[in-house]
Amino acid sequence: MPPSIFDWVVGIALLLCGRRLFWLFVAALGFAAGIYLTPLVVHEAPAWLALVISLGLGALGALFALLLQRLAIAVAGFVAGGRIALAIAAAWIANPAAHGVVTFVLGGLIGALLMLALFDWALIVLSSIEGARLIVEAMHPSAGAATPWLVGLILLGVIVQAASSRRGKSRSRLATQNARRY
Repeated sequence: MPPSIFDWVVGIALLLCGRRLFWLFVAALGFAAGIYLTPLVVHEAPAWLALVISLGLGALGALFALLLQRLAIAVAGFVAGGRIALAIAAAWIANPAAHGVVTFVLGGLIGALLMLALFDWALIVLSSIEGARLIVEAMHPSAGAATPWLVGLILLGVIVQAASSRRGKSRSRLATQNARRY
């Protein structure tokens, strides 16, 4: 599957269902981390090696999310926060690579704390941002068009996921009330 199709499919799933598909969110972050880290660890790595490492980290992330949810929440928040901090730094700093590790770690710590403290909302916002980023990157828009697309997609993702979350909670309350009657 070409990377742009993968970006579209995973981006749309994260954008609209990131909260429900927490394991997919963690798997996508593991895959993205593999793509980013492989060239740093293995110099002049062939594309197939980066893909294998990324798929392995993605699968490990999904398994991790299903088995050790609380720890996976913190790790996913750390990776997402770090990636978002790097993207913000790239947009605002002339040479973001000079402070890349510090930026990633600080953003990661903020993301991990947010995910642990405000899990539902943090997951909705972070998965909307990551989904929107994947979609916009797959679109290859001009520099001036990328920001409006990104902001619009993030808002769409937050609205759709928040509405879906409310519907799920009201259904859960209704089922609990009905169970108490019997």
